[in-house]
Amino acid sequence: MASFRKHKTGWRAEIFVQGTRESGVFSTKAEASAWAAERESQLRRNDTTDIVLGKTCLQAFERYRDEVSIHKKGEKWETIRLSAIAKHIVAGKNLGDYLVADVTPDILGQWRDMRLKTVMGSTVNRDLNLISHVFTTARREWNWAAKSPTTDVRRPKDPPPRDRLISQDEIDRICLALAYDGNITNVSGVVAAAFLFAIETGMRSGEILSLSPKRITGSVAHLPRTKNDSKRDVPLSPRALEILSELPGPAANGPYFNVTDKSRDTLFRKAVTRAGIEDLTFHDSRHEAITRLAKKLNILELARMVGHKDIRQLQVYYNETAAEIAKKL
Repeated sequence: MASFRKHKTGWRAEIFVQGTRESGVFSTKAEASAWAAERESQLRRNDTTDIVLGKTCLQAFERYRDEVSIHKKGEKWETIRLSAIAKHIVAGKNLGDYLVADVTPDILGQWRDMRLKTVMGSTVNRDLNLISHVFTTARREWNWAAKSPTTDVRRPKDPPPRDRLISQDEIDRICLALAYDGNITNVSGVVAAAFLFAIETGMRSGEILSLSPKRITGSVAHLPRTKNDSKRDVPLSPRALEILSELPGPAANGPYFNVTDKSRDTLFRKAVTRAGIEDLTFHDSRHEAITRLAKKLNILELARMVGHKDIRQLQVYYNETAAEIAKKL
């Protein structure tokens, strides 16, 4: 049975159902009464299904971090994302402060619209996928929710895939800006070598920077754990092997490219600016590499080399014009 009493800002309603006590302050007694009736009904419904009540989204995010994220390669970044999402303000309070049982598609829809003001749709969709997995885990394993509210949330459209190619002139200007001439004596030269190696192999920055002699057998680089948590063998061209031979000898079991990803990113960005090049990132080297490799390898060979499990994704890297195709007919 609910109880009501005057409060300095309106009316306080208090309820107690099956060991769960909750209260709230409302402008009018009618609003307090309506909330109490609805909340009591909800608690009784949840009690019949043994749903664990009173858990907040922050508690769900933290438990997911400790039990699920810890087993993922991207644990660090997923932890950062969960912490940031919990602090997003929705309808006047942090998303992490909402009870799991109180999160509705409307609340997540407001969160989505707020995020779209500052980030792209692809970022919102990645975060929604993470939130969805948290709620799915809370429903299936912890019994904290009867269903996931993300199911009925409209997803924004992803932007078109990035298809930035890199001209030889741009490659030469970046190498010049990094003072690379094949004789590598400083960290800028290592960054230039990593950039050229990426264009030659299609490997990602993290894969390149973790490469060590023990992972090279002949002309094959063995990647034990890639972005999609699977291992991959990458064939190395003579030019790729030449670039590795230019690098200073790595320490025992150390990496060929002795530079952190943060330093690599900073130095590369500065070099792009000095070279007077616009709209170019280090990761664009992967698109350039796969585009070049698409002219040499068949689709299955290409998919195996670059690690795409869905060969349809490789259509993004096929950039031959109709005029070029016509020459082959």
